[in-house]
Amino acid sequence: MIYHITSKQEWASAQQNGEYTAPSLGTEGFIHCSTAAQVVHVANAFYRGRTDLVLLKLAEDRIKSQVKWEAPAGPPAPGISESDSFPHIYGTINLDAVITVLDITTPLDAGFQPDSNGE
Repeated sequence: MIYHITSKQEWASAQQNGEYTAPSLGTEGFIHCSTAAQVVHVANAFYRGRTDLVLLKLAEDRIKSQVKWEAPAGPPAPGISESDSFPHIYGTINLDAVITVLDITTPLDAGFQPDSNGE
């Protein structure tokens, strides 16, 4: 499984449009995603203070767009090594690849495990 953090509004728009896209697809050419081990660090580094977020749990094998495992696109978040690979999705995300949608708040607790919330 891989994970993507987005706003509740962007997720609602995706459900109306039939697919999910992120601003980074237009500006960087891909959608940023994380592993379960990386997502807490990413949330706390880039989304601190936001209360309008959801975490998309994605089945990588169901994603129709190309998924590449690559180095961080910029300086890695605290707690993540520069040698870590991140899943980047080069296209939109088909909604049937989304397994679970979790409401989240930040900062996330260091003990948060995206798979331990009743799934």
